[in-house]
Amino acid sequence: MIQTVLFDLDGTIVDTNELIVQSFLHSLDGETPEPLSRELIIPNMGRPLVEQMTFFTGQTEAEAIEALIKKYRTFNLSKHDELVKEFPNVRIVMEKLHAAGYKIGIVTSKIRQTTLMGLKLCGLDTFISTIVTVEDVKEAKPHPEGIFAALKELGSTPDQAIMVGDSHYDIEAAKNAGVTAVGVTWSWKGRSYLEEYSPDYLIDDMFDLLPIVGLTSDVDAG
Repeated sequence: MIQTVLFDLDGTIVDTNELIVQSFLHSLDGETPEPLSRELIIPNMGRPLVEQMTFFTGQTEAEAIEALIKKYRTFNLSKHDELVKEFPNVRIVMEKLHAAGYKIGIVTSKIRQTTLMGLKLCGLDTFISTIVTVEDVKEAKPHPEGIFAALKELGSTPDQAIMVGDSHYDIEAAKNAGVTAVGVTWSWKGRSYLEEYSPDYLIDDMFDLLPIVGLTSDVDAG
């Protein structure tokens, strides 16, 4: 019986897609072997920032990577509230889950500062009981460490939990942790991309999550 719902943040409940793309384009302008494109950025969204900077630039020197990350985060913070919004029906569904007594957690490859900013901006922070960020783990998704940490904090077990995400990192992390994997088709990566990783469920709308956890989906959206 599902008692705990874990969510990825970016691209799943909070629409930071355009912010992320613009932050990469800004911070990596002139820093990559070939000009960076949206088409290259999108498939790599969901990985820790240090991994992405290394991948895009081929740079391995820690100081150089840290400088790029600093440039990325400065731009990202300056544009955050302008470009970020929640996905449709996320707040309604989270409110219903929370009211019904489900434990809600976030497992993200973002840092805590911008995770909290996004949740607060979108009015989702009051529903969340635990947050596990990239700063809280040694191994990021698809390693299950973050999911296990969230479950421990919430007093839950894998068989009682689901993980909802927009990338294969989320799906693989869920499977590695032994929790039910739910993919969201509003991912910029697309339905066919997610289908390749065989999630237990694919949902087209956040309302579709409710029957998966055992709640009625006839929610009054007004």
